[in-house]
Amino acid sequence: MRPVDLAREHGLSTQAVRNYEDAGILPAAGRTPSGYRVYTPLHARALRAFLSLVPGHGHQTATSIMQAVNRGATEDALRIVDESHARLLDDRRTLEAVEAALHDLAPVPQERGDTINGDIFIGPLARRLGLRPATLRKWENAGLVRPRRDPRTGYRVYGADDVRDVRLAHQLRRGGYLLEQIAPLIAQVRSAGGVAPLESALGDWQARLSARGRAMLRGAADLDAYLRTRDP
Repeated sequence: MRPVDLAREHGLSTQAVRNYEDAGILPAAGRTPSGYRVYTPLHARALRAFLSLVPGHGHQTATSIMQAVNRGATEDALRIVDESHARLLDDRRTLEAVEAALHDLAPVPQERGDTINGDIFIGPLARRLGLRPATLRKWENAGLVRPRRDPRTGYRVYGADDVRDVRLAHQLRRGGYLLEQIAPLIAQVRSAGGVAPLESALGDWQARLSARGRAMLRGAADLDAYLRTRDP
């Protein structure tokens, strides 16, 4: 098979196929006496496996999997696959945590001296959430939270709504949302006076996790086919 034969099946350029070989995603190709690359059905299965792995695992992880297989380190490849599945499971658990936060936004525990008239200082709030005060200041600059200033000390203090916004932002960041994605959601929560606007975002998040899981299944099938061809 020529590079163009592999490329055409997947809508790739011949240069992309050569780049995949150079990166170790495909096994090394044979050469004709004149120096042209010659590919085989093994290369076709390798390319199919890689392209099938990318949607579920991402380009970098899929590359690492194929590189491990092609250097004969199948156990390393399987470990990378397992770690990627573990990250998906962590993401599912994070989603569950966000959903729980939306339905049960418990107050942040407070200690004596933490509050002024029921509002909590930035330091104690950050400490109880396992964050740095600098992170809360960054979120403030991004419009996620809007703490007021204590007129006597000038310190940032957070009321109940502010704490709600911080906790939601914290959970969504753990779920992989960018600050610019979180800001409009928090703004909607403020304007609506509750967390209902986040429900559609959580539905989209769940759909993306499900799609990723299905893509991992397809990738596993094509990777197994390649492994059986390579090591019958």
